[in-house]
Amino acid sequence: MPTSQGPEQLRNAPTAHGLRGDYSHMRVDWTVEQPLSAYTADEHALWRTLYERQSRLVRDYAAPVFFASLDAMACADSIPDFETISTRLRKATNWDVVPVPGLLPDDVFFAHLANRRFPASWWIRKPEEIDYLVEPDVFHDVFGHVPLLFDPVFADYLQLYGLGGPKAIAHDAVPLLARLYWYMVEFGLIRTEDGIKAYGAGMLSSFGETRFSVDATEPNRIRFNLERVMRTRYWIDRYQSTYFVLDDFEQLFTDCNIDFAPLYDAILPLEPYAPDAVISGDVVLHRGESG
Repeated sequence: MPTSQGPEQLRNAPTAHGLRGDYSHMRVDWTVEQPLSAYTADEHALWRTLYERQSRLVRDYAAPVFFASLDAMACADSIPDFETISTRLRKATNWDVVPVPGLLPDDVFFAHLANRRFPASWWIRKPEEIDYLVEPDVFHDVFGHVPLLFDPVFADYLQLYGLGGPKAIAHDAVPLLARLYWYMVEFGLIRTEDGIKAYGAGMLSSFGETRFSVDATEPNRIRFNLERVMRTRYWIDRYQSTYFVLDDFEQLFTDCNIDFAPLYDAILPLEPYAPDAVISGDVVLHRGESG
């Protein structure tokens, strides 16, 4: 997601900022070769553990499109080859998965999405990080994000998001656009025939937050409204206090297929809403016990 950090900050990240990826062998677009032969047997075993545990859980809590695409990816047995997944993905929606060292500067991230390339970290977490990880790894990026790229509408939305990046940078509004990514790509909920389900990569790659986002009484669940989402702060170190709920992916694409410049001009001077706020005008589907 957008980091609001510049290229020099991230180029120095392994020592200056503690990021795990090796940024020393990047191409000009910040991609690297996926070192398939470097994965150890223990790392493949950890992928299988994560995959088995999380795939059982998402059958009950994820939007149907997510686990249908997960089956199509056929990557349960080992850390997948990004090129193999990309071959399948190109046939579905003309997207690619490209390996990167880790977090990217905003302009690079937006450019990849605008060109229908999803940048995914190639390395996997440590066993002691199985339940919580600060920096996205290959499991988060591939298991969490890639299944939705098989959906044509969501795939088009994510490209639209990337195309809007330069305007956000020009308006000094990347934090606002980052909130949209956080709430609607990482932690989004959606209505289905079987009730509200999760589709965001952040919760679907998290054992605890998958259940929490759908079943728990503590958080607010509020119908999606673009301006509301972009004014709302979020938590980076705990489960969310508010989740926004789409009617369908068409709503997300249609509502975001606009000129964001007037929206930035309107929102930037305003104080953002607290992560647990419920405000006048919200369509509240569930008011959290802590709200």
